[in-house]
Amino acid sequence: MIVRPPEHWLTRTLVWHGSVLSKIFTRLLLNFLLSVAVIIMLPWYTSLGIRLTVAPFSILGVAIAIFLGFRNNACFARYVEARHLWGELVIVSRTALREVKNTLPEGADAVAFARLQIAFVHSLRMQLRGLPQRETLARYLDEAQLEEVLAVQSPANRILQLMAGWLAAHRRRGALSDILFSSLSNRLAEMSAVQAGCERIANTPLPFAYSLILHRTVYLFCIMLPFALVSDLHYMTPFVSVLISYTFISLDALAEELEEPFGFENNDLPLDAISTAIEIDLLQMNDAREVPAKREHDKHYQLT
Repeated sequence: MIVRPPEHWLTRTLVWHGSVLSKIFTRLLLNFLLSVAVIIMLPWYTSLGIRLTVAPFSILGVAIAIFLGFRNNACFARYVEARHLWGELVIVSRTALREVKNTLPEGADAVAFARLQIAFVHSLRMQLRGLPQRETLARYLDEAQLEEVLAVQSPANRILQLMAGWLAAHRRRGALSDILFSSLSNRLAEMSAVQAGCERIANTPLPFAYSLILHRTVYLFCIMLPFALVSDLHYMTPFVSVLISYTFISLDALAEELEEPFGFENNDLPLDAISTAIEIDLLQMNDAREVPAKREHDKHYQLT
C-alpha cells in the first residue's frame, strides 16, 4: 500500500511508482503508435469513403465510464472490507490477550497463548497470499504443533483449534470459570469470523464474464478512438487519444489491483506491516525484551 505524505500538486502529478502508469505504459505506447499510423493512413482511409465521427464514441464513453465506476466501487468495497477485517483482528487479538492476562496472571500461560495468537495472524496472512508457512510458524509453534497445523487444509483454523484446546485445558484445571471461558471462546469465534471473511473475499472474485465484457469494451474503444478523432484533430490525435485511453485503461487496471486486496500489488493491503504490528503489541503486553522492528515504508512510500 502506498502511503505518501502531502506533496506539491506538480510533484504528485509526476509520481510514477504507485500509479498504474507503470503497468499500462506499454498499452498507451501502442495506442500512441496506432494513432500515428492512422494519421499516416488518413488519405487512404478517406478515399475508401469510411468516416467515423466522435458522436457514437461519446455515447459509448459515457456508458463505459458508468460501468467502470460501478466496477471500481465494487472492488474498492472489497478492499475496504478486507482492511476492516484486519482492523477487527487487531482489536480482538489485543482484547483476548488482555483477558487472558487478567484471568491467568502466570507469565508462562500468557506467553504461550500470545505465541498461538501471533502464529494465527501470520498463518492467515500467508494463507491469503499462498505463501509457504513452515519456516515462519516454526518460530512460534513447537514441533508437534507445527506438524499438526501444516497437515490440514487451513493451518490458521487449526491454530484456532489449538487455542481453544489451551483454554479448555485451563478450564478443566479450574483456572477458568464457565463465564470467563465463554468470554474467551467468543474472542476465538471473532477471530474465526475474520478468517472466514478474508477467505470469502479471496475466493470469490467479481463475476468473470462481467469483468471480461468491460475489459474488452475498454480496449476496443481505445483501438477505434483514433479513427474517429483523426478527421478533426489531425496531428493532435495521438495526444488526445492517449489521454482518453489513459483514463479508461488506468481505471480498469486499478480495479484489477483492488479486486484482490491481499496480494503484493502497489495498492494492496500491507499485511506484513499489520501482522508485525500485532506481533509487537502482543509481545509488549507480555513485557518481552525482544520484539521485531516495526515495518517502515520504502523509498517509494510503499508498505507490504
